[in-house]
Amino acid sequence: MRSHLLLSLACLLCLASCAEPEPTVEPLLPESAIGQQRAATVPPSFTDTEVANNLGSPTAMAFAPDGRLFVCEQEGKLRVIQNGMLLAEPFVTVTTDDNGERGLLGVAFDPGFPQQPYVYVYYTSPSPVLRNRVSRFTANGNRAVSGSEVVLLELDPLTSASNHNGGALHFGRDGKLYIAVGDNARSANARELTTLKGKMLRINPDGSIPTDNPFVSSTTGVYRAIWAIGLRNPFSFAIQPGTGRMLINDVGASHWEEINVGVAGSNYGWPDTEGPTTDTRFRAPLYAYGHGTGNSLGCAITGGTLYNPTQSQFPSSYVGRYFFADYCGGWIRVLDPNTATTELFASGLDAPVDLAVGPEGSLYYLDRGRKSVHRIQYTPNGGAPVITTQPVNQRVVAGKTVTFSVQATGTAPLSYQWQHDGVDMPGKTGPSLSLSLVVLSDSGARLRVRVSNAAGSVLSNEAILTVVAGTAPVATILTPAVGSQYRATQVISFSGSGTDAEEGTLPASAFTWRVDFHHADHLHPFMPDTSGVKSGSFTIPDTGETSSDVWYRIHLTVKDSTGLTHEVIRDVNPLKVLLTLDSQPSGLQLTLDGQPLQAPAQVVGVVGMLRSLGVVSPQVKDGVTYVFSAWSDGPPATHDIHTPATDTRYTANFTASASSAGLRAEYFGTEDLTGAKVERVDGTVDFRWNNGAPMASLGPDGFSVRWTGSVVPQYSETYTFYTQSNDGVRLWVNGQLLIDNWTRHDTTENSGTISLQAGRAYSLRMEFFEHTGVATARLFWSSAHRSKQLIPADRLRTSSSAATP
Repeated sequence: MRSHLLLSLACLLCLASCAEPEPTVEPLLPESAIGQQRAATVPPSFTDTEVANNLGSPTAMAFAPDGRLFVCEQEGKLRVIQNGMLLAEPFVTVTTDDNGERGLLGVAFDPGFPQQPYVYVYYTSPSPVLRNRVSRFTANGNRAVSGSEVVLLELDPLTSASNHNGGALHFGRDGKLYIAVGDNARSANARELTTLKGKMLRINPDGSIPTDNPFVSSTTGVYRAIWAIGLRNPFSFAIQPGTGRMLINDVGASHWEEINVGVAGSNYGWPDTEGPTTDTRFRAPLYAYGHGTGNSLGCAITGGTLYNPTQSQFPSSYVGRYFFADYCGGWIRVLDPNTATTELFASGLDAPVDLAVGPEGSLYYLDRGRKSVHRIQYTPNGGAPVITTQPVNQRVVAGKTVTFSVQATGTAPLSYQWQHDGVDMPGKTGPSLSLSLVVLSDSGARLRVRVSNAAGSVLSNEAILTVVAGTAPVATILTPAVGSQYRATQVISFSGSGTDAEEGTLPASAFTWRVDFHHADHLHPFMPDTSGVKSGSFTIPDTGETSSDVWYRIHLTVKDSTGLTHEVIRDVNPLKVLLTLDSQPSGLQLTLDGQPLQAPAQVVGVVGMLRSLGVVSPQVKDGVTYVFSAWSDGPPATHDIHTPATDTRYTANFTASASSAGLRAEYFGTEDLTGAKVERVDGTVDFRWNNGAPMASLGPDGFSVRWTGSVVPQYSETYTFYTQSNDGVRLWVNGQLLIDNWTRHDTTENSGTISLQAGRAYSLRMEFFEHTGVATARLFWSSAHRSKQLIPADRLRTSSSAATP
């Protein structure tokens, strides 16, 4: 830059006619500029500073007690930031499947660290079967001890759906490890106790299961680790130091994002409900916000942390508050857990995925879009300038324009002075420095800027300009063709070419491919950066996001030997059809993918996607009780279909029941309330099958029953409910678990009490399983005005909706 910069200096000292010409070509964005983005907008007296950049698809982070920050990269590297520097060597690299939302997703430290030198991670293991896993590694300084991995928990095998994995890890005040697991894009997983998906889990630090977990007596094996259910994709959660209070961020579907209070044994309602609810079967969110644009709406709640550092740096009004971020909204808001009110804290982020409070009291955020870690500090009264975004090295083609930028905070007004090789550049006094028509001799120039105000000044880091000859390469996607469409399970082949004016046809080593899955106004990673090939393929899964507002975007980037790049994209859109879900008679309740809807309903679907059709049975409409009989396509009440290639109507046929009295009964051919079932209405629960079977289609052993509906008391007083069972039994009234004896036992009576008001319908659910031998299931009640008796049919309703006696 010697001759060109000297000319620039001379021009600035001479007549205005010697000014630099206006740029005529947009500057290239070189690879070295990745991470050079504007700082977030934060409140007065706060500053946002980049700590580290060029991270590989970061997903989560956690502070070690000694102040080191560990950052998960999706491809499997656990990186270390020490004293503000990103170390070159990762702490450990795990072999992982990083397609879509899989990969290295969570990290936590043993409560006794470093005396107990254990680091815990959550990652997607590709072998021996594809599944998420929790492992523990032993630390030795900044590296894990070779061969120290101890697998603590193997989760259920994954389907072809690569999203909804969860992955957050934290130790609670009780010394137990809590684990957030997504539903793997199958909604029903969230409510079932025969899978770990869609749950919060709790294990001991050695991987064993605590005996006081809430579902220990009603589950077996690894499923005893379940601590709470009904979650869609709890991407992150936080535990408050001192109190142990837990707040869970659950990424929503079409309408709501939730912050839930973590309570043992809770059901958060997915897929039966989403967002605010008054349904007493479920624990309603502490706070929920809707989908959309702006600084209070979003599409995916991601990072969250409670501000309770040992050393508080922020004003006292922030202590105990919950900071949370939205991936699409690009903002951080602050929640007061006591009032459930929020306010904006930071905006202008680019896909934030995690938040953490540092030991010095700063707030850190992990920005996936910028591949960086940022720190937000409190700087009372502004003070001397602080550089929040440093100028970075630039590589540009000769004859182009290049721009260097800096961002700083401090007491206004701020002044800027750019320097070349330590010498002030007259007239270059703004936060950005643009140089037009750079020449090869400009290469190697060292540029920096001094930022000043009345309180002091600070020099930025030096940025090096590299100027190369020639032109940028040209990338072309050959296949798939423009306008290509897909159906689920289809294999999409891609290929491309790359040429360079100086180098000719570029080799495969110059190619990098990436595929993103787009949904509405946000995206999910699908195929990570894949280099060294000119062609390849990927398979469209038939499970996962069921919305029709989706498409796949193929990215091709080619790079020549000078480091110049060119990127092109190609979208592949879905084939869509119209699904009509109806009932006979019309207007009854159905479910699609576990979520309720009222027939008739029309849904646009992607051809080939797996969908689950279901019904609510029995149900009451216009005072008549209807019981499901058959679907128009034949399979059972709940069954899967692959979305057909043509518009299709599915009709659920119901028959009218003589009376709405009694309870809805579901009989299963297994002991765990799963699998094929038979439905009917039982007037009362008074069954002494002994060694017989409850019906011809079930055997005498190894079956289970779920009765649901409501009970209507005649008097306003305290009622005692009794069950007589052989074997396991559970009873809920008004959402409260009154009886829980989910064990194999001889005929046993259990009881529980609850206060009820006359004339109101209270939800009732009783579950029973029979192992072998004598089978008994009976339900009684008593109160001050009623002696102990079987609950009669005229006090029971098949619907849980309000009723009068």
